[in-house]
Amino acid sequence: MKIRGIHHIGVAVRNLEESASRWAALFGAERGAVEEIPERGVRVIPLHFPEGPAVELVSPLGEQSAVARFLEKRGEGIHHVTLDVDDIEDAVEKLRKAGLEFITERPQEGAGGSLIIFVHPKSLNGVLLELREEAE
Repeated sequence: MKIRGIHHIGVAVRNLEESASRWAALFGAERGAVEEIPERGVRVIPLHFPEGPAVELVSPLGEQSAVARFLEKRGEGIHHVTLDVDDIEDAVEKLRKAGLEFITERPQEGAGGSLIIFVHPKSLNGVLLELREEAE
């Protein structure tokens, strides 16, 4: 398993457009396109900086999504940290053997066609960690 680094930090927001405009204006971030991911119940906008990881603003598509529950329980703020991996299947296998638990059994399609899986926060000091393999 090779970790390439932090890909992005996910921030849960209630108003995606307003938040993206504010972040881009305040910090000079290059705003990516809005992407809806119905299977995950979210809309996302990536914000790219000249250096370092991106910030991914995430808002719920409906009241039943995990992000909607997160916003209701905790309010807006950091939702997850995403690590880029070279082989997600290998990473999952090794981390399971090390005792980590995952939110889902298998990786699923994420933004931009990438493969993603979330490590359960109880496995990592309360942090929701997303593993991401870039789409080919």
